[in-house]
Amino acid sequence: MNVTTGLRAAARVAGAVKEYGVGDTRVRALDGVSVEFPAARFTAIMGPSGSGKSTLMHCAAGLDTLSEGHAYLGDTELGALDDRRLTLLRRERVGFVFQAFNLVPTLTVRENITLPLDLAGRAPDQEWLADLIEVVGLGDRLGHRPSELSGGQQQRVAVARALAGRPEAVFADEPTGNLDSRTGAEVLGLLRRAVDAMGQAVVMVTHDPTAAGHADQVLFLADGRLVDTMDAPTADRVLDRMKDLDRGAGR
Repeated sequence: MNVTTGLRAAARVAGAVKEYGVGDTRVRALDGVSVEFPAARFTAIMGPSGSGKSTLMHCAAGLDTLSEGHAYLGDTELGALDDRRLTLLRRERVGFVFQAFNLVPTLTVRENITLPLDLAGRAPDQEWLADLIEVVGLGDRLGHRPSELSGGQQQRVAVARALAGRPEAVFADEPTGNLDSRTGAEVLGLLRRAVDAMGQAVVMVTHDPTAAGHADQVLFLADGRLVDTMDAPTADRVLDRMKDLDRGAGR
């Protein structure tokens, strides 16, 4: 199954194959996946454990390399870049949000938000930064360190950091996995607002049907293949589809 939308693709993969191991231990985590992640659109990736959803996100984001096929950020083919240029691309054109927050404990909230820009030697757009801080609701916490924040506040810092450099795509790997339901809903609402108000492309791996219900589209993987898509998802529809996939995986 190939997924194209007709919208400008912030990121995409074509014929994506990813294998681990050799011989009898070889595992094909991705098996010929072709999909686009459009700009100004929130895409969720779901599937049973071992379906390849995190592998797809990591390869699309340049965190891992494909065994076969092609991955693009905009018009740039990731497989054509050496390690240095790939590192620069990830720093300057991609935002990441992880389940574990990954904040630097010795830096303040403001310093954590601007860290990717500081590493790239770029001055932040102060107007954009001010708007971003207002959106995430951290204006009164800028001088605090991560240990002084709640889990939800730390994840909001991580989202702001991912957006600070105006990346072409933001990739979020189980961003609500360490949060309670209320705080998780706040973070998902923030990602939703980044798409709607800021025109951001957001790609999220999740196991949670409620989280997927915030997306514009859900991609379902099973055994390394793209097996279904769902537009305008709801938590109940996603849950029903995941039950079908889980039953299939258990056969």
